[in-house]
Amino acid sequence: MRRAAFAVAAGAMAVSLAACGSAKESGDKSDGGKKAAKGGDITVGLLLPENKTARYEKFDRPLIEKKISELTNGKAKVEYNNARQDANLQAQQVDTMITNKVDVLIVDAVDAKAIQNSVQKAVDAGIKVVAYDRLAEGPISAYTSFDNTQVGKTQGEALLKALGAKATKSSKIVMINGSVTDPNAAQFKKGAHSVLDGKVTIAKEYDTKEWSPDNANSEMEAAISAVGKKNIAGVYSANDGMAGGIITALKAAGLSVPVTGQDAELAGVQRIVTGDQYMSVYKPYAPEAEAAAEMAVALAQGKSLDSVAKDKVSSGSQKDVPAVLVPVTSLTKANIKDTVIKDGVYTADEICAGKYKAACEKLGLNK
Repeated sequence: MRRAAFAVAAGAMAVSLAACGSAKESGDKSDGGKKAAKGGDITVGLLLPENKTARYEKFDRPLIEKKISELTNGKAKVEYNNARQDANLQAQQVDTMITNKVDVLIVDAVDAKAIQNSVQKAVDAGIKVVAYDRLAEGPISAYTSFDNTQVGKTQGEALLKALGAKATKSSKIVMINGSVTDPNAAQFKKGAHSVLDGKVTIAKEYDTKEWSPDNANSEMEAAISAVGKKNIAGVYSANDGMAGGIITALKAAGLSVPVTGQDAELAGVQRIVTGDQYMSVYKPYAPEAEAAAEMAVALAQGKSLDSVAKDKVSSGSQKDVPAVLVPVTSLTKANIKDTVIKDGVYTADEICAGKYKAACEKLGLNK
């Protein structure tokens, strides 16, 4: 699946970077010899944040597990848990991984700040931590995600393009951002503002608890009431799930304006096909997942990350963390076939099922 995306991953992993943190931070003094001696017989803990967004169970988990198996000739074991958007539950899951003595942890934090104590506990137990998709606080050894500021810029640029001649300083935009507990959301917002500020007027702006589509729906309803439905030119939505709730509110008010998104979820792609949603951000999950798997296996085996990571990032508590940052693509009607279909994320039949068949035929997707 997704051969083109895997090709991108292979290129990303051929570059070089200095090895991760200090011995004190990563537990090298206590068990470096043991980990260096490990072969494929390792245990990797994998903690993902929630299951409302389709990507984690459909793409991230199976891709990570597959790559770990490939790298260890099927000898590695993966212990998996999903926190279901509960930071306290995720902390308990880290404790369980420590008790089970996993060799390395891949963690996509529900709350990037709240996870700090858990990361420290894992490191104190000699377990190195790879932050996945969100830059977790604490002494992490590696990080992989997308260029999140660029994601926001991509969304903002697409919205301006959709507005065309309507993109003026007097045009009123509603911004519905992600959760404040997710550092990615702040980066998306920063990137979008860098493009939109001065070009349009941000009439209302919200930070959406738990990235909830229901909360986004309520925020859009409040924005329509406050700004006036005739005055809203477009909506910045930080992801596809929230875009669905936003579009429901817009339709109820009899409005049709450009709406952005992110993650190329099937429902989002289908809304793009029908014109209900203008764009999404296609983030090829395979390169991100493969980078996490490769870094985790290398760390568990006591190896350098030189051949995996090419970037460095810093969090509020850790500087110069080895990282892989994967590029993104603006997904619109024009390139559905060349992105998510070509890469095997979805088939044309999946996208064009049922009520979407006629719209797909107009775009030539089901030919």
